[in-house]
Amino acid sequence: MGKRIVVNVGVTETRVAVQDGTLLTELHVERRRHRSIVGNIYKGVVTNVLPGMQAAFVDVGLPKDAFLFAGDYTANLGDYERLMLAESEEEEIEVEEVERREASLPIEDLLRKGQEVLVQVSKESLGTKGARITSFISLPGRYLVFMPQAQHVGVSRRIRDDRERERLRQAVRGLRPPAGGFIVRTVAEGKGEEEFASDIQFLLRLWEQVQARHAQASAPSLLHEEGDLIFRVVRDLFSPEVEELLVDTSAAYQKCMEYTSSLVPAQASRVKLYEGRAPVFEATGIEKEIEKALRRRVWLKSGGYIVIDHTEALVAIDVNTGKYVGKRDFEQTVLKINLEAVGEAVRQIRLRDLGGIIIIDFIDMEREDHRQQVFQALQKALGEDKARTNVLEISELGLVEMTRKRVRQDLQSLFCTSCPTCKGSGVVKSDLTVAAEIFRKVQAAAADLGGQEILIRVNPEMAQHLEAEEREGLELLQEAVQRKLTLQLVATFDREEYEIISR
Repeated sequence: MGKRIVVNVGVTETRVAVQDGTLLTELHVERRRHRSIVGNIYKGVVTNVLPGMQAAFVDVGLPKDAFLFAGDYTANLGDYERLMLAESEEEEIEVEEVERREASLPIEDLLRKGQEVLVQVSKESLGTKGARITSFISLPGRYLVFMPQAQHVGVSRRIRDDRERERLRQAVRGLRPPAGGFIVRTVAEGKGEEEFASDIQFLLRLWEQVQARHAQASAPSLLHEEGDLIFRVVRDLFSPEVEELLVDTSAAYQKCMEYTSSLVPAQASRVKLYEGRAPVFEATGIEKEIEKALRRRVWLKSGGYIVIDHTEALVAIDVNTGKYVGKRDFEQTVLKINLEAVGEAVRQIRLRDLGGIIIIDFIDMEREDHRQQVFQALQKALGEDKARTNVLEISELGLVEMTRKRVRQDLQSLFCTSCPTCKGSGVVKSDLTVAAEIFRKVQAAAADLGGQEILIRVNPEMAQHLEAEEREGLELLQEAVQRKLTLQLVATFDREEYEIISR
């Protein structure tokens, strides 16, 4: 089987997995009470200007003030336009963010305390940092990205045929309004004016709505909220290469059909409702892949393995021969392990959504041609990654330094929390993740359990979390399974341990 998207809708979170054959390549999670804010547009008010950092803090109505670099707020829109078109949609569709750059004027000449600004979130709040914002608005459609402050038309770098690039550029130029620029997205390859005209009309109406709300609203205010995860999946991931979009609930299936009929009607027949008894992520092998993605060590088919370690400043990936001893000479053994590690390392980088500085420590290679083979294989593998990456040449010691654009929390930060026993030297699943897991297990087991009541036996601290934070979720779950749910405290259970029985 080729590419497949699997949607699992639970009581507290929605998970979307992308499979290439049987391999899990991407995982997206959205929790009911913690929706992504990337792409949201706000009317904010400047709370502090920091000349020493050439940045400002802006209150947009979030718990923490957002962070605005001077380079993300500049009066020189010509520089912005040239930089945006040079980027040509590196496939981070949520917002066409460009990395930190020098502003044409000092921040103190651009902004003052109390000033109102129109901004868009380009990066989630990570750790103690507030969200990163930009004043350069971009609105993504199915085939185009609209940039109100630009004037020209760019084409995604992933479309490599020069004639097709020029055809797309001319098609959009003939339709676009006098003001505003567009980037043609990769999925637009082979499409025509009819699809583009529909996209342009939609995006222009959306921008008019944002402007109208901006004129009437007082700061801080939310002016535009990005669609939910299922909408973004249909818009951004449901490409012609995807053979099946599998959804596990009737409500989500109907929502997918509505979005697909509106955005990509030709692919509506590929949306399928999963009707199996086993949870969809377990039936498709995704659950096991997620568990592996939270581990430090990842085994390769040959017997070698890679180790992934997170530090404060970077992520280190170490390649080891493990059980593999090779069949010929040592250099060939090292080359085989390193080439195999390239594919798995890039898959884990994408799956775990690792960002910032990444160091890959390949096994030392004496021969220059072997180092080039590994480097070229790495560049080719990263070509499938939608996030923007910058890779330096492999060193004589086998080290590769690279950066990858970070937009939201990595998988480990999202699913895990610091262990109270080991004081941060290891991790356990977070209460949110365990709660969601318990809810899924109850839903899956309800059909096979008899009795009038389902007993959920958990650690006392987990029971407290369920009672205090997930009360609404428990009520929704109880309604879904049509059975009374009772929590039972078991002091000997650890935080991740639980048992589901009937009585």
